[in-house]
Amino acid sequence: MNAKTMVVAGVMSGTSADGIDVALVRIAPGTTRPRLTLLAHEGFRFPAALRRALLVAMNAGATSTAELARLNWRLGIAYAEAVAATIQRHPMRVELIGCHGQTLYHQPRAAAYAGRAFACTWQAGEAQAITAALSIPVVSNFRPADMAAGGQGAPLVPLLDYVLFAHNKRGRVLQNIGGIANLTAIPAAAAPAQVIAFDTGPGNMVIDALAQALLGRPFDRNGDAAAAGVVLRPVLAQALRNPYFRLRPPRTAGREQFGREYAARFLSACRRRSQRPQDALATATALTAETIAASYRRFVHRAMKSGGVDYIVSGGGARNSTLMAMLAQRLEPLGCGLATSEDFGLPAQAKEAAAFALLAWQTWHRLPGNLPAATGAARPAILGQVTYA
Repeated sequence: MNAKTMVVAGVMSGTSADGIDVALVRIAPGTTRPRLTLLAHEGFRFPAALRRALLVAMNAGATSTAELARLNWRLGIAYAEAVAATIQRHPMRVELIGCHGQTLYHQPRAAAYAGRAFACTWQAGEAQAITAALSIPVVSNFRPADMAAGGQGAPLVPLLDYVLFAHNKRGRVLQNIGGIANLTAIPAAAAPAQVIAFDTGPGNMVIDALAQALLGRPFDRNGDAAAAGVVLRPVLAQALRNPYFRLRPPRTAGREQFGREYAARFLSACRRRSQRPQDALATATALTAETIAASYRRFVHRAMKSGGVDYIVSGGGARNSTLMAMLAQRLEPLGCGLATSEDFGLPAQAKEAAAFALLAWQTWHRLPGNLPAATGAARPAILGQVTYA
């Protein structure tokens, strides 16, 4: 199939489960890689009732098939409404939608179940509900094809990172800080097979959980509470001994590792040392900063060769000034110049949605969307399933 220029809507809701990001992207074929132009982006909070249902489902030890079926369709309706509102605000003809869906469960490594061992994943959000509402074809369910090829189904954003940010003379690290933090490292003049990408660990997930428990707020705005606190070093040291941080890439993480139960244990450890909410939030923020910096130092730094490195942060964590200051303190001695994706023309909140617009365009043209060097897959794979209008 000859690739063509299309306007694609990318739709993303991440592990924080706080809302939906939509990016409208013009994607054109290029000589070596596609050319992307961000045309518009919007963010939408989940309705309170839907977010409550999501958080219950993602942390449930058991739930009913009726609840899961309803949630799947309700999410599809929410995604359709978000795309429709974005198009209404920025009128243009959208030809394709790429929808990641909401991850309810992600098990990247094989585990025994019903007599067989296998890996599995589930992103909810009924694609047919989106297509029916908008009369636009939808590409969804991106992760299973990579897992069927032996990969972990994540991270999938590295294709966008490579297409937009690969540079002949400078190394670049794209650090997304959503609920989970993940990085893509692209050495100068790197081929796709030289890209390093993996989940570093918790991003905003633990910070947000503590802000809700201690402050009654969904997050620590600007990191103001953390800035007024003191890092509880024994708690941080114990947290850093978590086996996840010793795993070599490729590796992925989610609520299964750093969700509600982990945050509750972390908060309990903080309270044994201090009753000040600011100290607990400072320690959670330091955990994110330290695990990002340690991941770079251990698995990436030597591969970046000589010369400067642009360390480009996106996601909600880029708006946390305390977290950014902690990152700068740890990364600048390693030769990294800290920046945000806005400094390079891509709004932080639009990046992941734009990535799934690109992946949908790849799938529509029967082109692979994973980078095996990032996911651990044995081969490139065409990702996702198409729901036709």
